[in-house]
Amino acid sequence: MPWPDGWFARLSASRSQLIARSSKLFSYICPMRKKNVVLEQLAVADYAAEGKALGRIDGKVVFIEGAVPGDVVDVRLSKNKKDWAEGKAIHFHQYSPDRVTPFCEHFGVCGGCKWQMLPYEKQLLYKQNEVAQNLRRLGKVELPPLMPILGCTDTARYRNKLEFTFSNRRYLLPGEMEAGLVPEQSHALGFHVPRLFDKVIDINTCHLMQEPTNRIKNTLRQFALQQGYEFYDIRHHTGWLRNLVLRICTTGEVMVNVVFGYEDEVERKKTLDHLLKEVPEITTLVYTINAKLNDSLYDQDPITYYGKGFVIEKLEDFQFKIGPKSFFQTNTKQGERLYQVTRDFAELSGKETVYDLYCGTGSIGLFVSRGAGKVIGVEVIGEAVEDAKANAALNGISHASFYAGDVIDVCSDAFFEQQGRPDVIITDPPRAGMHEKLVRKILDMAAPTVVYVSCNPATQARDLQLLDEKYAVTKIQPVDMFPQTHHIENVVQLKLKG
Repeated sequence: MPWPDGWFARLSASRSQLIARSSKLFSYICPMRKKNVVLEQLAVADYAAEGKALGRIDGKVVFIEGAVPGDVVDVRLSKNKKDWAEGKAIHFHQYSPDRVTPFCEHFGVCGGCKWQMLPYEKQLLYKQNEVAQNLRRLGKVELPPLMPILGCTDTARYRNKLEFTFSNRRYLLPGEMEAGLVPEQSHALGFHVPRLFDKVIDINTCHLMQEPTNRIKNTLRQFALQQGYEFYDIRHHTGWLRNLVLRICTTGEVMVNVVFGYEDEVERKKTLDHLLKEVPEITTLVYTINAKLNDSLYDQDPITYYGKGFVIEKLEDFQFKIGPKSFFQTNTKQGERLYQVTRDFAELSGKETVYDLYCGTGSIGLFVSRGAGKVIGVEVIGEAVEDAKANAALNGISHASFYAGDVIDVCSDAFFEQQGRPDVIITDPPRAGMHEKLVRKILDMAAPTVVYVSCNPATQARDLQLLDEKYAVTKIQPVDMFPQTHHIENVVQLKLKG
């Protein structure tokens, strides 16, 4: 019997549809084998964690970098899993009505202030929501209502510390590669490009810190280029000029640390003298010779070239000595508000023994000290402990003691017998949160009140779930320390159950 008319055409069409469907299915099953996947005209619906926007396609969640809720964008995927994908907005079909004009010429390239296109009230809204979602979704413990987030008065030039990098591998903007750059144009003094360890953006004006920040940076860059100095090559670990670390305090004191890859006494003196002449506002100038493969300075020895070798910062009427390697809250004005919340949550009457864990240079412990009978600070970094002792003496606080070591080791039964068990524990861990052993130690201490200060609500939520064995969350206060970014601090008060 002959085949019906058109059977071959229909068979070919069916085969083509099957191949297309199979290819689509293959891209979901084996997503990483398909390169340069672009999702077109994706509507951005909301914000997710870590500053990424959120869209959906066919029930699949797509996390988007560089977009705002309300945008309609094309997204080039960098990750493509079965249930979710991640990518960057590469073309905008429609802009969100919530967008504002970024104030920085480096926006979109520099990764420092990714939320400049959002009005500040929207930034606060999304940060508040992120804290709530993290605590509810990850913590899974009973929570009181969140207090409204405390925003910043200053949404630019609020930082007191910045670190710049010298590099002979300047990040080239679109179109520059064809422009025929001369060698000195490949030098940069600025910030690393996100996800490109060997490329540095040449920063002309940074709006994160008060002047003379940009004058110091631009003066040093111009002099280095005039003198033909070698900028650091991060791939080959060669070059003379390596880093520039600035600290500007609300007291008006300015500390500069110029980091060199090796010693060259003649040129070093020439460079530092030129900087002091051109920027007389500098109150302390130090330098560091760092011949290591990485830029960290914790194990290096900064040398004072001019001034007293440190600066003084103030929180309320407390003074704090800050050296070239000291840790201190990078937003002084908002750090004061963060510590005020911490002090309020501690609910001190003047008699309590307060344990300040991860005490650093003692800033929180000393800030709450006037309401405490005794303050015990514990910090693993020995140099920070020495700074804490100096800060206690500077403020005339004699009932605060600081100890170097891991909390798990320091806080033994013998230590409790000598110092007394805590009535209040304040803990301010790094972004990774507390080690589970430390959580167990806090549960063993069984202080009536715990105040948990966190720069990462996700890891804080994880720790709260563990602390739920003995503690109930009684107060929650988000505090914005870093406008124009997705970062958020959160303070939680916990009370011993029963």
